[in-house]
Amino acid sequence: MSGQGSRGKFINYAHRGASEYTPENTFLAFYTGIYMGANGIETDVQMTKDGILVLFHDDTITRLTGQDGAIADYTLKELRQFTFEHNRYTDKIVVFEEFLQKFAFRDLTFAIEIKQAGIEPQIADMIRKYEIGDKCVVTSFMFDSIRAIKEYAPELTIGYLKKDVTDETIAALKAIGGEEICPLAKEVTAEKVEQWHKEGLNVRAWGVVNEELMRKVYDCKADGMTVNFPDKLTEYIQLQMTK
Repeated sequence: MSGQGSRGKFINYAHRGASEYTPENTFLAFYTGIYMGANGIETDVQMTKDGILVLFHDDTITRLTGQDGAIADYTLKELRQFTFEHNRYTDKIVVFEEFLQKFAFRDLTFAIEIKQAGIEPQIADMIRKYEIGDKCVVTSFMFDSIRAIKEYAPELTIGYLKKDVTDETIAALKAIGGEEICPLAKEVTAEKVEQWHKEGLNVRAWGVVNEELMRKVYDCKADGMTVNFPDKLTEYIQLQMTK
């Protein structure tokens, strides 16, 4: 992947899978997202106490399990005892490598977010092992993390997640060889997208909290967005293609 300069293939990323309907970052969520028409999956990577990469978003496990502590406080065996529940659906924590075993061969684009500093080499090694470097972007809100992974694995595409994108943000991203800017959806405008494309960057929005914002981001010609409801985005894209 690299900066396209203008929109090519649009990516409908199932955000932590189809997380509006099913427990986030689980196999149920990922398969549901694909069923709903997503051509991309966004997920988050952290490391357990015993050094296993797993898919989990929050700083603590409380919201999904009711338990105290962070991912790094538990071994994988301990984490697998917990059940994640949403809308009366339940599932278990997912190991990053197990995720890649099931999805790496598919015609999907992956957005892999680093949620824990210091695990960049392990993430890059796993991407290399499953040969998905040409169809994934590694992202983070932590600038040091995307810089670290670019230094360790310069062939990988990196994206910077940022609430407020300034000229300084773009300059910093380009200075480390970054290819994708990931702005907050409500900050996206057609003019900004056009400018970022002129800078040679892909544009992928996050924080798409409703369908109105979803339609706005798509109409502004962003290259992709993460959505909790990929079925609604699929429907909107199909509608636009028939016009």
